[in-house]
Amino acid sequence: MNKKRLTLLVTIISLLVIMSGCSTSSELIHLDTPINDVFNDGIFAVILTYPLAQAINFLSQYTGVFFAVAIVTIALNAIIIALTFKSNMSMQRMQELQPEVQKIQMKYEGRNDQASQQKMSYELQNLYQKNNINPLGSLVTTFIQFPVLISMYAAVRRSAAVAEGTFLGQSLALTPSQAFTEKQWIIVAIYVVMIIMQFISTSITRWLQIYRGKQEAERKHKAYEKPKNQNGMMLYGMIVFIAFIMLQWPAALSLYYCIYSLVNIAKVVIIDQLMQKEK
Repeated sequence: MNKKRLTLLVTIISLLVIMSGCSTSSELIHLDTPINDVFNDGIFAVILTYPLAQAINFLSQYTGVFFAVAIVTIALNAIIIALTFKSNMSMQRMQELQPEVQKIQMKYEGRNDQASQQKMSYELQNLYQKNNINPLGSLVTTFIQFPVLISMYAAVRRSAAVAEGTFLGQSLALTPSQAFTEKQWIIVAIYVVMIIMQFISTSITRWLQIYRGKQEAERKHKAYEKPKNQNGMMLYGMIVFIAFIMLQWPAALSLYYCIYSLVNIAKVVIIDQLMQKEK
């Protein structure tokens, strides 16, 4: 994950906060609510928010609201992964190549003239082409996830099952900040686990990179050199930012993000295994 992508993610989440704050409709969606009632709420409400809210409403009759949100989250992210699998594979290959990318960047460090910058760009482009990597592939995943996250926020906020249902006697419509005040520890636990899963999800690719690097160094009987984590502080800052935002959002969205992170961890591990088989 590079600085450009982190900046893009911060921008997207900031826009999400602004857009959710500017939302004019807070009317609950019940199972018997016709789709015509959300036509005035925008295209996302019609094609994403309404179906997601109704899926949660329908499933909660049989599984309860906690598992309804979990099932919808898993199904939704399975679709996203299917649509963005190639770009995800490209992103992971790119992360694995970071030591070689850093070597090229170090080679031209301090050389800011146009000729040197062009040579560096040319070498990086050749490295990406050689390894079948599209540097812009991550944007595809990000821009698909953006409207989904907006719509899932709206679906959770407007789903009658979330607003009226409970999990172990505690409402998923509560925000974590309310849960801390009211000592609703189940909701607090969901929030804390979400932060832990987000940390693991953010770090898993780097952990695998280090593990594979150590394996390769051992195979070649060389000392392992740990790659520099240039974006470490930005990554941790991103987690803190997400934790702060989630404090004010319904706990059902913390549940969504927790399961989303678990799905992402599984995705990264599976792609890593596929990449090893290719080698």
